[in-house]
Amino acid sequence: MTLLNDDFLLTTDMAKKLFHDHASKMPIIDFHCHLDPKEIYENKNYKNISRIWINEGKFGDHYKWRLMRANGVPEELITGDGDDYEKFIAWAKTINRAIGNPLYEWTHLELRRFFGINDVFNEKSAPAIWEKANKLIATDDFKPRNLIKRSNVEVVCTTDDPASELKYHKLLKDEEKENGFKVLPAMRPDKAMGIQNAGFGDYIKEFERVSGITINSFDDLLKAFDQRFDYFESLGGRLSDHGLNTFHFVEASANELDDILTKGREGKELTQVEVDKYVTMLLEGLITLNHKHGWTMQFHMNAIRNANKPMFEKIGADGGFDSMGTQADITDHFMKLLTKMQTKDELPRMILYSLNPNDWMELATGMGDFQQDGVQKMQLGCAWWFNDTFDGMKRQLTIMAEQSLLPNFVGMLTDSRSFLSYPRHEYFRRVLCNVIGTWAERGQVPDDEDYLGKIVEDISYNNAHDQFGFYNN
Repeated sequence: MTLLNDDFLLTTDMAKKLFHDHASKMPIIDFHCHLDPKEIYENKNYKNISRIWINEGKFGDHYKWRLMRANGVPEELITGDGDDYEKFIAWAKTINRAIGNPLYEWTHLELRRFFGINDVFNEKSAPAIWEKANKLIATDDFKPRNLIKRSNVEVVCTTDDPASELKYHKLLKDEEKENGFKVLPAMRPDKAMGIQNAGFGDYIKEFERVSGITINSFDDLLKAFDQRFDYFESLGGRLSDHGLNTFHFVEASANELDDILTKGREGKELTQVEVDKYVTMLLEGLITLNHKHGWTMQFHMNAIRNANKPMFEKIGADGGFDSMGTQADITDHFMKLLTKMQTKDELPRMILYSLNPNDWMELATGMGDFQQDGVQKMQLGCAWWFNDTFDGMKRQLTIMAEQSLLPNFVGMLTDSRSFLSYPRHEYFRRVLCNVIGTWAERGQVPDDEDYLGKIVEDISYNNAHDQFGFYNN
């Protein structure tokens, strides 16, 4: 079989019909990514393919960086200031060793879908690909806004600190009709959660400035957050995102929280229990605010961040030094949080992800305990990060189907910093169609293209369109 032919990953006749006649025509709603709104607004061409593929300054694709390190590539050709062509050749040598890794397929998909290059990418073909790709990258078609439009993307949700003034979102909102797509902020309050981190006190001062609220107590902090929800919402924000690398449910009184917040602002050392109390109660407050504003909360759980401390200190966060977490009881603690909020009748719509697939069945069954007030209020999030693979996607889709209602699933997101990552949606849709097509071939579901095609279209686009409220303003 030819590499990435029209029917790759599609092993049944029904799968082929579902993809080609249904999934492939649907627009994309990218409700979680790490694209920079400044880059979208400024809309500048990249210098060459290495700048969009490997790194542009301190930003780049840490998926690729991990593989390049595994192939012995020196750091100057990964995150450093080495020659761009040498970086490209180093990636070609690396990808030639990456069969079975999703980046092998993603890389070739990007060459095909954006550049029309069907050659197998390796050290031998790399020089000609470099020349052809760079000629195209210099054209208007390869400016960020056109890359988004060419991918049939209707909504891009970026990841934004609640203290952000969202300067570029405001500018992009004014040009929304001209662009033909929305760029919306999604709130990620990691810095506000990190009370134990250096610089927390300065961060709270900045939070006071942008919110216009003096923060003398924990309750004041929540009032400031409420103002930020209003501000994000004025620019189309409808989602928040919360990193729970670890989580322990420990409640605290108002007086305790005020004391803990004061210690954190002053840079005093906090015990782990104090940190757990602060995080627990801040999450309770944020859940209340998400419910109040009608937002959807996303939780990304069980990750080990910056495990290679020497390299983290040299390169910084998002450098490719994160891995799967192993907190075995994280779901139990999270369910206690949901139970507490259920007593207040303040649970918003939620999407639950874990980097550790051992958590997926616990999350899928646990979320079933809290389904009410609308269609699929609780979702098992798509196969995230290291699970974003052929087998990982199949497993997540199967668990979602077996433990809940797969046709209500909101589907795929890129979780990417690259404007060339949108073929990952195609990859997901092919896996989805093959899973359902296989069920049809085995007689598990009706051999009914209209019925199954509607499900595929809903998961690919319609559910995200209908459930998140992006089109209400």
